[in-house]
Amino acid sequence: MSTATPPVAEPAAPETERVVIPVTGMTCAACQSRVQRTLNKTVGVSDASVNLMMGNATVTFNPGAVNAAALVAAIRDTGYGAELPVANRSAFEEQAAHDQSQADEFRTLRRKAIVSGAAGVVAMVASMPLMGRLAGTSHGGAMTGISDPFMQWAMRAFDPVHRTWLSCLYVVSPRTLAFALLVMTLGVMGWAGRHFYTSAWAAFRHHAANMDTLVAVGTGAAFIYSAIATIVPEFFLDHGVMPDVYYEAVIIIIALILTGNAFEARAKRQTSAALRALAHLQPKSARVVRGDQEVDVAIETVHSGDVVVVRPGERLPVDGELVAGSSAVDESMLTGESVPVSKTVGDRVIGGTINATGSFRYRATTLGADSTLERIVKLMRDAQGSRAPIQALADRVSGIFVPVVISIALVTCVTWFVAIHVTGGGAGAAAVRAFAAAVAVLIIACPCAMGLAVPTAVMVATGRGAQLGVLIKGGEALQRAGDVTTVVLDKTGTITEGRPTVTDVLSAPYAALSREEMVRVTASLERSSEHPLADAIVRYATDKGAPLEHAEAFQSVTGRGAKGTVGGRRVLVGNEALMQENAIDVTSLRSDAERLAGDAKTPMYVAVDGQFQGMLAVADPVRSTSPAAIARLRALGLEVVMLTGDNQRTADAIARAVGVARVVASVLPEGKVAEVKRLQGEGRVVAMVGDGTNDAPALVQADLGISLQSGTDVASEASDVTLMRADLLGVVHTIELSRRTMRTMKQNLFWAFVYNLVGIPVAAGAFYPLFGVLLSPILASAAMAFSSVSVVTNSLRLRRARFA
Repeated sequence: MSTATPPVAEPAAPETERVVIPVTGMTCAACQSRVQRTLNKTVGVSDASVNLMMGNATVTFNPGAVNAAALVAAIRDTGYGAELPVANRSAFEEQAAHDQSQADEFRTLRRKAIVSGAAGVVAMVASMPLMGRLAGTSHGGAMTGISDPFMQWAMRAFDPVHRTWLSCLYVVSPRTLAFALLVMTLGVMGWAGRHFYTSAWAAFRHHAANMDTLVAVGTGAAFIYSAIATIVPEFFLDHGVMPDVYYEAVIIIIALILTGNAFEARAKRQTSAALRALAHLQPKSARVVRGDQEVDVAIETVHSGDVVVVRPGERLPVDGELVAGSSAVDESMLTGESVPVSKTVGDRVIGGTINATGSFRYRATTLGADSTLERIVKLMRDAQGSRAPIQALADRVSGIFVPVVISIALVTCVTWFVAIHVTGGGAGAAAVRAFAAAVAVLIIACPCAMGLAVPTAVMVATGRGAQLGVLIKGGEALQRAGDVTTVVLDKTGTITEGRPTVTDVLSAPYAALSREEMVRVTASLERSSEHPLADAIVRYATDKGAPLEHAEAFQSVTGRGAKGTVGGRRVLVGNEALMQENAIDVTSLRSDAERLAGDAKTPMYVAVDGQFQGMLAVADPVRSTSPAAIARLRALGLEVVMLTGDNQRTADAIARAVGVARVVASVLPEGKVAEVKRLQGEGRVVAMVGDGTNDAPALVQADLGISLQSGTDVASEASDVTLMRADLLGVVHTIELSRRTMRTMKQNLFWAFVYNLVGIPVAAGAFYPLFGVLLSPILASAAMAFSSVSVVTNSLRLRRARFA
């Protein structure tokens, strides 16, 4: 009896799960960066991506080490709101909820901006007589007690008119006006600006800082200073300081920031317009056949196998397959194809498309989460929630941005106080100027633009891509597409139509079978294959009325052909390599095969019971758009390579027809992978374009995998980009869109950084000694609001990008 210890199996790699958690309260890149760092440090999390635009966190984690509830708790511990995602909610429902949330946010911000803006105007009007009495006038005519350049200008411009038309305000005591302004400002801060202060306090409790911290500290300091000046003005007068108040500045700053946020929210809604349009394509009801009647039912009650009736001009409710009738269907909203596509019995149709002409019936197939439209919506939501690698730069800066800004504001305050005091300006003037400069620095330094620079471009670009029939699976794929230097194209179904036809049938000398019998036996075997060439043979035999048999022991020989037993006879069908492996001599028809291959036809040899019987030639026509698409790829500076398992002569003929200079023929799937690796080894960034199962390994190996929707599901899953229309122009659109998007991202990041590099020194007064330039806190708030809106607006230009 053996006492050996049985081998211990190595534990399987832990399965990972993915969850998208809604996050509330994020206002800038610093918020986004803090939540993401926290999640990435959580035990069991392999990857976390937080999106400021979408307001969510996409987390990949090991369920054995952490669960979704713990991830929600981790986000809440950072000071932001988070909830578990609603279970069993469709992509349409998720998008509807997101749209509603964005609409509610915009309405709330707009209302608060309008009310606070009106209050700001009232506060300015009421502040003028107050400042006029508190302030003296210097010999140059400037208001010596007013440190805000904007208010100095307003006083000079409007004080004479103000005294004429609102003289009643000048009979009210300054203290009464000041207290009235205090109450008004407190109301605006407590209602319109409340979220700034609650968010800043939550960040402070968690030892963090964000955009709201800057706004809260700046306006809060101005309010506290003004409140003390209002309640105990004697304290300031005893120290030689005028008891200036900044109520109008506090209100207007809040109003301007809210106005900017409202415009930003409105612009952000526009970035997801394409996704919203897709989500609205699915009808709410369907007309189905129940018994002998046609009845309208809710879309949720349609079952797989139900027969759906569609009339001219109606939108198709679900995916399916035609069983009766014919029509032309407008699929432009999904594929970008402007011409309606003819549909007959047996053809697939997609839910959300529009029936253009005739009536027809079709059988429902894929429903719910498996439907084409819902999968597209989900894919786009995931893509828009993903991150482009270029975002890492903004994240690194935003992580330290707010603490640095607060430090700069403190240094600014001290520097101004010392400079003015030393030059004999007096402690009062020094304190007032130093305080105003520090507030301006805090207000103008908003990291919001940095947080929006990349996500807005990703959202708009993926939406524009969907309108073109190009589904880009995330920001990383979008960025990689612009770096591509070499495009590798599979031949069958990519450059060609992928629906070949039999053109020639040749019998070998001394063949035992007639041509008709050879075709019948070959088609009987190929009926078990999914290869496009096999489909061509089956269609040819069926059209000839040949009675097909069931093939036994069918075996597909990858890259070579197929073999099996038909009617007790051993049948081989494939290329010359398959024949050589099985010692079949095909020399009698080799010259014919070379002639046909030179005409871009693929010869397929047939052997039965070890004897060569003849050859079938199959031609796959080139897509009409392939030559133009390949020419445009080369015009973009890209090298184009064609890979195919076909023989060299056929491949060369196709390559000449479409303008491809480099051809690699007679390659198996592993050969395609090897060729992609070889190109990558030369330092090239490779995009692989294919549509079949044979292409899936190469699609994964390539830096960018692009599959055609007409291909298999395996190819689509393995790819980074899916073309909804079987057209190589989609590859051109993908690369052009990526390059435009990358330019937009870099522009956004450049202006976001430059804005702060220039704005902060100006607000701090760095240019005052040379040019006499000072920045009002009010103007600083307007500039801050403009920076965020400008970044989003620049990204929205991608919606209008035109591609030939």
